[in-house]
Amino acid sequence: MGKSKSGSNETKANARKAPAEKAESKVCRNTMAQGKSSLKAATAINVRHILCEKHSKAMEAMEKIQGGQRFDKVAQEYSEDKAKAGGSLGWMTRGSMVGPFQDAAFALQPSTVDKPVLSSLVKTNFGYHIIMVEGRR
Repeated sequence: MGKSKSGSNETKANARKAPAEKAESKVCRNTMAQGKSSLKAATAINVRHILCEKHSKAMEAMEKIQGGQRFDKVAQEYSEDKAKAGGSLGWMTRGSMVGPFQDAAFALQPSTVDKPVLSSLVKTNFGYHIIMVEGRR
């Protein structure tokens, strides 16, 4: 009278699975991890951003850039701050930006407005930012 094994081990394994991470956070880590590997230390960056109060508007802007539109043109259309003229904030030093923005910006490889290397959406008390860096020093 042999007892058959039930699939109880499978059930326990499935119950221990961690909750899924938000796709946005995963994209941010992947993008920033790619940039960090070969970056030299910098004290200042030439940064552009697009700031949107609403997540949906920021995602729409991100899709346009990923679809091939220039960062500066999308910034003029979507950004809701004083950097509307192409999103340029100019040269910014470490310590002059809010924490999450600074962390994302200093992790990015320099790129150009026609082929930008982007952060994923970065949430700060100002809203949602899409960030690109044009230079480091």
